[in-house]
Amino acid sequence: MSAAPPPDARVPAALVEVTEFTDAACPWAWGSDPVFRLLRHSLRPQLRWRRVFGILFDEDDDPAPDPDAEARWYEGFIKDVSAHTRAPYAARLHWLTRTSWPASLAAKAAEAQGEQVAERVLRRLRETTFVLGEPADTPEAAADAVDGVPGLDRDRLLADLTHPDTLAAVRADWAATRRPLPEVRDLQGPGPHPGRAKEVGEERYRFALPTLLFDGPGGRVCVPGWRPPETYLAAATTAAGQPAPFAVPEPLAADAALAQWRSLTRRELELLAGTSVVPRDAVRVETGNGPLWLHPEEAATHPATRTHG
Repeated sequence: MSAAPPPDARVPAALVEVTEFTDAACPWAWGSDPVFRLLRHSLRPQLRWRRVFGILFDEDDDPAPDPDAEARWYEGFIKDVSAHTRAPYAARLHWLTRTSWPASLAAKAAEAQGEQVAERVLRRLRETTFVLGEPADTPEAAADAVDGVPGLDRDRLLADLTHPDTLAAVRADWAATRRPLPEVRDLQGPGPHPGRAKEVGEERYRFALPTLLFDGPGGRVCVPGWRPPETYLAAATTAAGQPAPFAVPEPLAADAALAQWRSLTRRELELLAGTSVVPRDAVRVETGNGPLWLHPEEAATHPATRTHG
């Protein structure tokens, strides 16, 4: 596997390390993307962010006896989650994700090409499920979904995706996700998704997705499930062991936010740009409950506009 780029000596050391347990096909993780984008934008370089791909849909899961009925059930679950997160969902989920491994391997392999490329690759992979309704659950579909991501070396990604080191890294992620902290095993909390560890077999559990761990001089803080931005900021401050070390910057202009992230939901416009006014040159993509907006350059290669007009 190609080596990751060396750290820039001019960048100050991170104060807090964040570990995000996630999966490209998890609707709660998709709904948390706006808040997590805000955190990474607002608090860098004081945060070092690491993703652990938890494999929501494993290869040894029993196949559904009626795949279409299973897809309709999960489609309803996504809609129920979206009622809380306001995240877009596909007008129709054409099939239930058969396995999380290809998307997780692709997202992990993309990390060797830098943070910005990795962010955009994972976002595209999420959008195959929640915008197109066609999960990227084969290596070919994952590669096709991310084709045209700026700065991505597609040939390198394909080589790294099948490299033993990438497989070992995702296997380690799988195992780490199935070692949840004791405090989330029997967690009882408010809200639609408090983040209690999920049973995945006899006497086996995994972290709920998403879960963030904040580690710093002040110790470790675990924030599982669905939480407001203030909870994550408080966790980062506690882990830092310092009073109010983080300052949230002023919102970006909407066109600057679109240029930086290239794909925005309405919730992201509100959080990142402080507005619901859409940039004039944004390309609108319809979903089952409202639009997603793409930067024109993103729209030129995005699967939603390539294959669905």
